[in-house]
Amino acid sequence: MVNFPEILTTSRFYVELKLDGGDDRVDAVFMECGGLETTTEVISIVEVTPQKWGKKGNSRGKLVRTKIPGNSGYGDLVLKRGLTISTVMWDWLASVQEGNWDEQRRDGSLTLYNQGGDEQFRFDFFRAWPTRYHINDLNVQGSAYEIETVILAVESLKRINFRP
Repeated sequence: MVNFPEILTTSRFYVELKLDGGDDRVDAVFMECGGLETTTEVISIVEVTPQKWGKKGNSRGKLVRTKIPGNSGYGDLVLKRGLTISTVMWDWLASVQEGNWDEQRRDGSLTLYNQGGDEQFRFDFFRAWPTRYHINDLNVQGSAYEIETVILAVESLKRINFRP
């Protein structure tokens, strides 16, 4: 019988991110994490070749279209958590906005787990810094938790696989 790998769920993850002013290895427990992606631009090239073409092959200079990979890029990481009195995320953003963005770049990781709680793989992200901070709209009739959203620019990603 074939042993297929387990399909992972979206609810078993952990984000590790160490910020200035935080006391713990991780400064927040995130409810959602999105935007983790990498893309490579496509460059279209048209070349004229010496090949014969057309009726009876009487024409020369056939056009050949080729697509080659261009620059690679990474999506912005979107982290959401319940709003607390902690100012660590806000302070990080404020430091970047004050011009300290180079010193405030941080490395972190997103680890995914199987249903048994075993690490399956991890994405390490590098040189991340906050580009946007947002809280949900407030409403006196509402009873939902207030959500804090932080969007991080990420310069690179690396996938680390764990082998049992």
